[in-house]
Amino acid sequence: MGDGDGWASCDAGHRHWGRHGAAGLLLYHMDSEPYVLLQKRSRLSIGGGTWGLLGGARHSHEDAVEAALREAAEESTLDPSLVRVHWLVSEKHGGWAYDTVIGSVPERVEVRPRSFETAGVAWVPAGEVAGKKLFPPFAKAWPRLRRSLYRVVLIVDTANVMGSRADGWWRDRKGAAERLRDEIASVNGIAGVPGAVADVCYPEIIMVVEGAARGVESTDRVTVVPAPGIGDDTIAELAAPQAPDERRIVVTADRELRARCEAAGASVVGPRWLLEAIHRARTA
Repeated sequence: MGDGDGWASCDAGHRHWGRHGAAGLLLYHMDSEPYVLLQKRSRLSIGGGTWGLLGGARHSHEDAVEAALREAAEESTLDPSLVRVHWLVSEKHGGWAYDTVIGSVPERVEVRPRSFETAGVAWVPAGEVAGKKLFPPFAKAWPRLRRSLYRVVLIVDTANVMGSRADGWWRDRKGAAERLRDEIASVNGIAGVPGAVADVCYPEIIMVVEGAARGVESTDRVTVVPAPGIGDDTIAELAAPQAPDERRIVVTADRELRARCEAAGASVVGPRWLLEAIHRARTA
């Protein structure tokens, strides 16, 4: 028992399990179509006999991602280290919230029940989910969640973003690029992603550097790609999606590069969008 186990009431007077809110994991694997991992709730659980997500109460020290992964590991044999997190969808009830963490795995691994709460676990084609007997809250959320079964690769035009703010970057281009890299790495989730219905995105991040900034190294959260020539050419090459469940977003204000990236299949946002995300992370 953790400090989140127990009942709570929202502002509407409804009772919910989880004193600090609750979180669930919507895990998918991309095959010819997405397959999602569903839990059949045991007869000892609320909504017994229905299908929904692995998940449960958040504890006071956890964020939604930590809670969803922990609960999934407690209720099934899923190894949380295999999960790559892409999105967070929050359903707020006024004083209480349920957060769905959306992630993927590279292989459709075997997963079995682990706790009394789980009668079964199965990979289900996304197109067949609505036809199953679903846990009512999950059934209501599924249309929105179904539209979030993809991942984002964020490609940063480093020189263009640095040039959009007067912080002395011209005196030390490598140092300025390293600062930008570390600022981007400090952002734990980005809101307002173009075209998204989910609330927060956890993208893969690629920074393209050129010229004097080519010596900047990658970190655990940001991959730095040195352009062998003109940075725009490398960015345009990277703009094309590499997988069916992948969408690429390029951060640049360069109009010509925007046109090239959009022609390759990427979306484009301006530097202000990224800098505002960095500012929100600083002031949170």
